[in-house]
Amino acid sequence: MIRKLVTVLICLLWPLGFVGAQEADGPLPSVIDARVSTTPERARLILDLSGPTDFAVATIADPPQIAVDVRAASVSLKAENVPAGEGIVGGFSVEILEEGRVRTWLALKVPAQVQQAYVLEPIDDQPARLVVDLVPTSESAFLAAAERDLKATVAKLAPDVAPPPPADSGAAPTVTADKARPLIVIDPGHGGIDSGAEAGNGIKEKDIVLAFSRVLQKLLIETGKFDVALTREDDSFLRLEERVALARANKADLFLSIHADYFQQEEVRGASVYIRDERATDALDKVLADNENRVDIIAGFAVPKMDNHVVNILVDLMRREMRRQSYRVAQSIVTQMQPSVQLRRFPVRKANFMVLQAPDVPSVLVELGFLSNAKDISNLTTDTWRDNVAEALARGVTTYFEGFTQK
Repeated sequence: MIRKLVTVLICLLWPLGFVGAQEADGPLPSVIDARVSTTPERARLILDLSGPTDFAVATIADPPQIAVDVRAASVSLKAENVPAGEGIVGGFSVEILEEGRVRTWLALKVPAQVQQAYVLEPIDDQPARLVVDLVPTSESAFLAAAERDLKATVAKLAPDVAPPPPADSGAAPTVTADKARPLIVIDPGHGGIDSGAEAGNGIKEKDIVLAFSRVLQKLLIETGKFDVALTREDDSFLRLEERVALARANKADLFLSIHADYFQQEEVRGASVYIRDERATDALDKVLADNENRVDIIAGFAVPKMDNHVVNILVDLMRREMRRQSYRVAQSIVTQMQPSVQLRRFPVRKANFMVLQAPDVPSVLVELGFLSNAKDISNLTTDTWRDNVAEALARGVTTYFEGFTQK
C-alpha cells in the first residue's frame, strides 16, 4: 500500500518528566552538596538542597548507569565526586543539564536498581535532601528495567514529539501501534535545486536515486507485508530535517535514505550502507557526510545545532536503541547485496549524516555507488543492475522485519 506522508514542521524533544513534590511557585532551589556511600550490598546518593524539589530517576544499560535529575537552579558542591567506600557505584558526577535541571550520573560496577527515593524536608540546621538508595539486582532484571524505561519513553514521547501539521492541512491522521503492516519511508536524496552528485556526462544523483526508490517501493509493496511511502515523488527539494520529520510524524518503522555519491579519487567504487555515528569509519566517510549535510546551507538554511536542553536522558536511551536497530538493518541489507553487488570494503559503515538523526526511527543511508567511477556509472544507469540491487535491498528489509516476527 502506497502511503502519503503527512507534511510536518520541525519537532521538539521534551525532557524527562519529574515526580515527587509539587512544583513551587517561587525560585528553584540549589544543589549545595552531593555524596555517595557504597558497599557491595547497598549504595546511597544524598543531594543536599536549599529547598524541596521534584526529581526523576532512569536506568541506562549502555554504559550501566543510574541517572537522577532534580529541578534546581544551580550547583555549588563542597566535595569531590568520589564515592565513600567500594561496591555498587564506581563513580558519580553532577552537572547542570539545562536551565532548571541538574543531573547526577551514578556509574555502576554491578547491575543495580533503585530500592527507594524520597525528598526530606529541612529540619533545624539540616537542609532539604534527596535520598536515593540502590541495591544489587540480576543482569536480566537490570536490562529489563532499562528496556522498560525505553518503552515508557517511546510511549510518553510519541504523541508529544510529533510535529503539528500546517494550519491549512487539517488534523494529521494517526497510525496506531497495532497497525497491520510496518511503514517504511524511502528517502530519495536531493531534488529540486539540489542535484546532488553529477557525473561527467551530466547524469545527476537526484534522478538516479528517485528512479531507484520508485522500483524499491514497488517491490516492497508487492510483498504485501509493508506500507511504503517516499519523502519526495518528483523533482522537489526537501531540507534534511524535513525528511527526518516526515518519518517521525508518520511513526515510520524504518527510514531508508538512498544516495549515489562522487569522490575525487575515481578508483573508489561500490555500494555501502551507513548508520549514523559522530565518528566516521574513515576520512572518506567524513567527506561524504559533510557534503550531504552541507546541502541545507547551500539552499539557504543552516541546520541548527541541537542545544543541551533537547538532549536528555530519555532521548539518549532511544538513540542507543535505534542505533542498534539501524545496525541490524544495515547488516541484513548487506548480507542480501553481497552475492551480486559490488560493495566497498567493510560495507557497513558509520558517518555523521544529519538525515539519520531520528531518535525513534531505525535509519540507514544506502550509497548505491559513485558517479565519479565509470563502472559504477554504467551500473547506476542500467535497468537490470538497478532491479537486481533493489530486489536485494527489498530482501534485506524483509529479513530484518522477519527477525521480529520469529522471536
